[in-house]
Amino acid sequence: MRTFWVVTFTLLAGSAGLPAREGALAATAATNLSLRSEQPLHQYRAFRRMHTTSENGKYEAWLDAWTELRDGRFTYEIVSERGSDVARGKVLRPILAREQEMLNKGDGNKSELTPDNYEFSEAGRDGDGARVVQIRPRRHDAMLVDGHAVLNDGGDLLRVEGRLSKNPSFWTSLVNIVRRYARIGGVRVPVATETTAKVKFVGTAQLEVLYDYQSVNGHAVALSEQRSTVREHIAAR
Repeated sequence: MRTFWVVTFTLLAGSAGLPAREGALAATAATNLSLRSEQPLHQYRAFRRMHTTSENGKYEAWLDAWTELRDGRFTYEIVSERGSDVARGKVLRPILAREQEMLNKGDGNKSELTPDNYEFSEAGRDGDGARVVQIRPRRHDAMLVDGHAVLNDGGDLLRVEGRLSKNPSFWTSLVNIVRRYARIGGVRVPVATETTAKVKFVGTAQLEVLYDYQSVNGHAVALSEQRSTVREHIAAR
């Protein structure tokens, strides 16, 4: 039981792609890297699908919830859940509760892709020809990723991937994260987060979070846009 508390906080840190503040890389690093300026995301309603499992499959669970950011306040409503009681109670539900606490306290900026948190430098191109920007945390923090951001030639943020710059505890190591983005309603938003971590006595723990947006910045999201982001996510895996 104790080790799964550790998994909880590991995955909380790994899934800290808070939609209210993500996409800030393009806006705040534009001066140095000539990236695209971004319209900020200040309101959304999204259906979130969450799945977590341990290496032996003993702790596997699913949770679906409506999430909403409005007037600076984050709320959520769980609509279905199944699987391990431990995984749901110690991992999935606490992730939503922690996100609500962080955003409503105004602490979302602690994990933003901004010059206050990161140093940015060009790192060439990946195998698909997309731009790669190295991101180096300015401090050792379990909420910051040491890795790189991938952007298209227009400066759109496609994904962020790397390893937490600090292990959340003695019990965890090799916390790897991939956050994927798409443009919906003209705004760049996260559409998927994948996290893996090594946990002592548990093995590899995994978490996947998918976002389906109903509205972004007060505008309804067309079904065609949702289908496009699903195809984009599947192709990227």
